[in-house]
Amino acid sequence: MRQTIFPVSTLAALAAVGLLACSTAALAADRGAPPTRVAEVTDTYGDITVKDPYRWLEKQGDPKVHQWSVAQDNRTRKYFGSLAFRKPLFDSLMAQISATSSSYYDLHTAGDKLFAMYNQPPKQQPMLAVLGNAADPAQARIVLDPNAINSKGTTAIDWFVPSHDGSKVAVSMSDNGSEDGSVHIVDVATGKQIDKTIPLVQYPTGGGSVAWKADGSGFWYTRYPDASQPADRQHFYEQIYFHKLGDDPAKDSYVLGKDFPKVAEIALDSHQNPDYVVATVANGDGGEFAHYVISQDGGIKQVSRFEDKIVAATIGMDQAMYLVSRKDAPRGKLLKLPLNDLDLAHAKVIVPESDAVIQPGGEFGGSPVIVTKDALYVREIVGGPSRVAIFDHEGKSRGNLPLPDVAAVDEVEALSDGTLLYSVKTYLTPPYYSRYDEKSGKSAATKLAQTSPTSYDDTEVVREFATSKDGTKIPLNIVRRKGTKLDGSNPVLLNGYGGYSVNQTPRFLSPATRLWLDAGGVFVIANLRGGGEFGEEWHSQGALTNKQNVFDDFTAAAQYLIAQKYTTSEHMAAIGGSNGGLLMGAVFTQHPELFKAVVSQVGIYDMLRVELDPNGAFNTTEFGSVKNPDQLKALYAYSPYHHVKDGTKYPAIFMATGETDGRVNPMHSRKMIARLQAATAGKPVYLSINSHAGHGIGSSLSIKANQTADVYAFLFDQLGMKFPAK
Repeated sequence: MRQTIFPVSTLAALAAVGLLACSTAALAADRGAPPTRVAEVTDTYGDITVKDPYRWLEKQGDPKVHQWSVAQDNRTRKYFGSLAFRKPLFDSLMAQISATSSSYYDLHTAGDKLFAMYNQPPKQQPMLAVLGNAADPAQARIVLDPNAINSKGTTAIDWFVPSHDGSKVAVSMSDNGSEDGSVHIVDVATGKQIDKTIPLVQYPTGGGSVAWKADGSGFWYTRYPDASQPADRQHFYEQIYFHKLGDDPAKDSYVLGKDFPKVAEIALDSHQNPDYVVATVANGDGGEFAHYVISQDGGIKQVSRFEDKIVAATIGMDQAMYLVSRKDAPRGKLLKLPLNDLDLAHAKVIVPESDAVIQPGGEFGGSPVIVTKDALYVREIVGGPSRVAIFDHEGKSRGNLPLPDVAAVDEVEALSDGTLLYSVKTYLTPPYYSRYDEKSGKSAATKLAQTSPTSYDDTEVVREFATSKDGTKIPLNIVRRKGTKLDGSNPVLLNGYGGYSVNQTPRFLSPATRLWLDAGGVFVIANLRGGGEFGEEWHSQGALTNKQNVFDDFTAAAQYLIAQKYTTSEHMAAIGGSNGGLLMGAVFTQHPELFKAVVSQVGIYDMLRVELDPNGAFNTTEFGSVKNPDQLKALYAYSPYHHVKDGTKYPAIFMATGETDGRVNPMHSRKMIARLQAATAGKPVYLSINSHAGHGIGSSLSIKANQTADVYAFLFDQLGMKFPAK
């Protein structure tokens, strides 16, 4: 694969092009924007010298930074207040959300009980519910309701793990979208907390986890250093401890992790076999994993190391360990090891690499391999849509779980009655669960199904391919109303992510997308490199020094939509968040002519200082480090903050961030907005800062709805769209 770099050839040329013009006055070129003080700082990285005029905006607790942030947010709120359709947009969204039925997700069996997260609009936060094998919502009972704990809706459940008999459940909760969680032990029968709260168990991006002892007398859990430790250790150096119910958490015993990397991300799992805990340790966010097995007596055996390229592992009740390997198999192969011989060299390949990608483990996805008494269920992805392949315990194929065309399966959960529940998601149908009977081989939809007033009966999804700069074909999932004319007049909203091996899979389109279509728009999701839709090669072609490929892919997608007369640059907008926010910043600084408006949420923009962020070290395995000369060159070549140029006709920009974001430092949005407001040739540049929100995970329903209304009000205004009549 040919590496594509921002078009400069030497470090000296990079430095010359990237110097920020910082002699401008505090008043912004974006008329009406609050004035921003310029206090230039000069940094040298190898042969590169850069000037940073807004270093002072990195200081989160500084009163002057707070005043600046309030002024920016007030300006943005005044802008939205002037838009006649902002309130109708919000009202329409809330009406559709409130009329949407309750939904269940994150299923977890324990004994004869089925636990699930339960979302009941218009309540602000999802709750924890318990059902039986019938999976009948009418029989559901609430175990824990964070809305009752905090009437403001700012306390959220991060995750939960029931004991193996289903009598108790460990629940991590955090406030204000911070994902800074403590674990509470709740009695399932009464809903009351029965043990002391354990702090420092969960934090982004390292996450947090619990695995119960088989008899429910205690559990292994993840723990971070406390406030007595140096600041550079807090929220890093995650380790494993054991807690016995009734004991003082301060006296819990250390188990494992002192030799783990600073950016270790630990997941504990004993779900499929309570006699063993599989500890998966990620080396930051770059896709390297090590695996350990912890037995009930506390014995520890390391099974794989980072260099072994084992990306997921689980233990079944058949006393075998199943591992997803990408060694000489970038799409993945399935290995099997007996528990009495956990030497990886003795593992047997039972499912070789195929055209599909075996999904790895991950923070936001269920287990890729589900082991039952009779079969293996392996979650696979093919370019975006997914499927679940069925094998016997020796790898002989038994077909696939029944699915509609162009669908995704996020969860497969085996029940104690010999059936399985699996989630089904498509673009145009509300999500639901189907039940698969192993004996009959038949599948049927269950009552665990969401209904929505939002209908897409007049809509179709077509899959087309753009050609990137190096010839790579990039899938585009184009959502349009049937009969859409390709005359260049359609407002188009192009969405992408392209990183961390994250898959952009089918999901039910939101009420906001319905409003977009009704206003004449077309919505497009691009499967960019950097994701995992086609395996590790697809990911690696968009990571580290290859990151420019992601931006070229997105640019090619936009150019394709123009060439096919879906739209023109005057009618096209782009949207992305987090790593997708970096994508937005890179694309509009490299190709400001392509879009009329851009929405960039909780994004990363200063690539030379990102690894200094409180959470930035986790990103070095994905983006690289300025300490590596080749990676420094690549980082600087596309760093959005360093490539804003004075007098450029940038698109209208709307950025949003949350002050409690533990994944992406909000300073990126502050600095980038200040730089853009000083440089742009006239289009408005807005920033929204929410003090009760973080990265978006755990935000209350009202915050999410208001943020969505802001996004679409901005897009409607900038693209000259009208609020659709009822």
